[in-house]
Amino acid sequence: MSAGILARVPLLAKWSGRMIQIKTPHELELMRAAGLVVASAIAAVRSAVRPGVTTGELDAIAEDTIRSAGAVPSFLGYHGFTGSICASINDEIVHGIPNGTRALAEGDNISIDCGAILDGWHGDSAVTLTVGPPSAEDAALMAVTERSMWAGLAQAVAGNRLTDISHAVEQVIAAEAHPYGIVDHYGGHGIGTEMHQDPHVLNYGRPGRGPRLVPGLALAIEPMVTVGDPATEELEDGWTVVTKDRSRAAHFEHTVAVTPEGPWVLTAEDGGLAGLAPFGVTPRQ
Repeated sequence: MSAGILARVPLLAKWSGRMIQIKTPHELELMRAAGLVVASAIAAVRSAVRPGVTTGELDAIAEDTIRSAGAVPSFLGYHGFTGSICASINDEIVHGIPNGTRALAEGDNISIDCGAILDGWHGDSAVTLTVGPPSAEDAALMAVTERSMWAGLAQAVAGNRLTDISHAVEQVIAAEAHPYGIVDHYGGHGIGTEMHQDPHVLNYGRPGRGPRLVPGLALAIEPMVTVGDPATEELEDGWTVVTKDRSRAAHFEHTVAVTPEGPWVLTAEDGGLAGLAPFGVTPRQ
């Protein structure tokens, strides 16, 4: 879930007047456990996506998976949000509210954003899926969005700067022949004992800026990409963010920890091994 809220945290590093949470190795292990709960919930929802299923039914599957693991949904009740997942369809970019009457149709794209709290630590991840076989346009949109996320994750290396992640995301999208849009303002965030913490992570920008990445920093990296104009508006429900031109969008997200051994993708079952390999990066194992 994209946002940025600073909370009281146990171990802090100061940057530009703001405090950023730095985790101990043991705390990262706890975050890994929360991340695996999120991975299981998204896998369960993915397997249930089909024509006729409602977003409310998908929400119930995610909540049951999370609670069965002894965790709590991060999103449910967050500033009044009524779902355990965000279910955003087609031109909806993020923060779509699940309900029991909205059924998926063949050809829909749906972004599933999910978070869980386990032993006080958060995991956050998102994936965009097509109901049935995707069109060539949808397949290309999802591929570039997911690839840009992994490019950003590959930069989560100790010694890099925050905007090295932002720049890597942007470069993948800008390299495409199609002029994809990168959604402004919305982006990734620090994560730990709260779902949203500093620093905010934009999906574009010049490299070499912002705080230096250090072991123990955890970030949610989440590009949001549109086929058309990236300008957005918020619906009357106060949550759902859509493209103004009603073009389709895609959203992918993983939580990553910076470690001395390399990036550790906490919400990927393999720790990021497959996704980081094309970028020549080996994650912590």
